[in-house]
Amino acid sequence: MAQFKLEIVTPSEKFFDEEIEMLVVRTIVGDIAILKNHIPLVTPLTISVFKLNYPDGTHKVAAIGGGYMEVTKEKTTIVTDSAEWPGEIDLERAEEAKKRAEARLKAGGDSDDVVRAELALKRALNRLNVK
Repeated sequence: MAQFKLEIVTPSEKFFDEEIEMLVVRTIVGDIAILKNHIPLVTPLTISVFKLNYPDGTHKVAAIGGGYMEVTKEKTTIVTDSAEWPGEIDLERAEEAKKRAEARLKAGGDSDDVVRAELALKRALNRLNVK
């Protein structure tokens, strides 16, 4: 099958820059698969796990912290606050973050506190669910 270039960048690094066969990523309206020659697109992404496939049948998954994706004729680019391969995730730290966020949600507070706690919980659960 045809390949295309995928580039994933975070504020601190170029996380990924390779030729792949397919990308599956979650937008704010649901999952989308990107193949070579996909129509041009710019879309926001949610805190989620993405999957990429190589032509040899192997695949990788990673957690991203939201952001946006741009698909052009030349390449697909994801710009995100964070990206982590499963082996890079500190599961103990993610579990602690989950517990802290759940406690903050249970305690309530002003709407800003609740929104921050909900986002922290989503990020922690996302890290814990990367396989």
